[in-house]
Amino acid sequence: MNIIYSKVNPPQKQEDYFPVDLTSETMGEHFRKVMEKVREQNLDALVIYADREHGANFAYLTGFEPRFEEALLILHRDEKAYLMLGNENLKMCRYSFVKAELIHCPYFSLPCQPMVPEKPMRSFMEDAGLKKGMKIGCCGWKYFTSSTQDNQKIFDISSFIIEAIREAVPGGVLVNASGIFLDPVQGVRHIMNANEIAHYEFAAGLASSRVREALDAVTPGRTEMEIAHLLAAFGQPITVTTITAAGERFTNGVVFPRNKKISLGDKFSMTLGLRGGSSSRAAIVARTEEDLPQGQKDYIEKVAAPYFKAAAAWYEKVGIGVSCSDVYDTMEKIFPKETYHWTLNPGHYTDQEEWSSSPMYHGSQAVLESGMLLQMDLIPSVPGYCGVGAEDGIAIADERLRLTLKEKYPDTWRRFQARREYMREELGIRLREEILPMSDICGYLRPLLLNHEYALKVERTQE
Repeated sequence: MNIIYSKVNPPQKQEDYFPVDLTSETMGEHFRKVMEKVREQNLDALVIYADREHGANFAYLTGFEPRFEEALLILHRDEKAYLMLGNENLKMCRYSFVKAELIHCPYFSLPCQPMVPEKPMRSFMEDAGLKKGMKIGCCGWKYFTSSTQDNQKIFDISSFIIEAIREAVPGGVLVNASGIFLDPVQGVRHIMNANEIAHYEFAAGLASSRVREALDAVTPGRTEMEIAHLLAAFGQPITVTTITAAGERFTNGVVFPRNKKISLGDKFSMTLGLRGGSSSRAAIVARTEEDLPQGQKDYIEKVAAPYFKAAAAWYEKVGIGVSCSDVYDTMEKIFPKETYHWTLNPGHYTDQEEWSSSPMYHGSQAVLESGMLLQMDLIPSVPGYCGVGAEDGIAIADERLRLTLKEKYPDTWRRFQARREYMREELGIRLREEILPMSDICGYLRPLLLNHEYALKVERTQE
């Protein structure tokens, strides 16, 4: 695979991005999958925690996340359900897809709000049917994989909640059950139907369209804030911190876009993540190699082209039945850690969270399946050079799932096909038939950001 920097037509601007709601049928499927795991693990009840930052497991069943407050969804083995909500989320119980009995828990409210009913936290757990001797699965938002501890005994839920559960079930057992949702091999959130893929494609595609427009607007003299303004996406919820950063980031501890002017030769990074995927780019504010910083005139050859080769290999490697360990090993071979100093997994699951879990690590037992959403994620760090990056997501869909998408979500299907064609014809990246790009700019990388006509691509020798 030979990588060249040459003229490339920019990606087609996709239109008509409108939300696709999750259906009651999809949400019912979620409930059935979770309850099956509850019984498999011989749990008497499953306690699912949520707050605004960490609400995806909770929302997988209810359809919403609590605003401002914490919340619990408690599911019993017999399918009896309780929603424990604070003052400002009480009204949401009637909108929950899981039909549940409401328990008003003022401990979940904001500081100094009314504490009525006022009683010990343990009592609320007892009201939710937790009692002596029960085996309780506790789901926060992390799936722990430490090799030095018993991961089922580590809890990422506030101690006042865990202590109350323990007090309500004397002689019982508490286990971390987040793997029900997030286990890289068996987690229920990782396999999606056509409705879910279309739901997430809306936001992933919208994010990519905003990033594409903002990248084209980067100009020396404009500010980070001016460029960030172009990333506005109809008020859709973000999944990662929005980034438009020129030069050195994090000065004075600031992680958000600043009123800082962009200069020629700056390293530049941009990220917008919406539910379903994020689009992220890292490059240099330059038109030609003459604009590159001193000591980095070979930036394309030394950093950008090797990165793009690895990214293209990733896109061509992933598919149904592919071992995630093999994907990891392929990245290590093409883009060795020792040289390029990447430290995170070279890819991860994505859905309502930007990174829910990852199957891509050395020795992984996970195999890629139809229905998965994955983010291509390589972050090199080469001493003396600016960074480079082109992160986007894909869906994996077998023939049956593709047919359903085509029939039920024609606009989504049209965008998938346009992106596949672009990657093949303009970038030289040959996707397997089951790979559906979630982003309008999937694979598109301009390492010299101000040159809108040139990008990296795969050059194929005659076969």
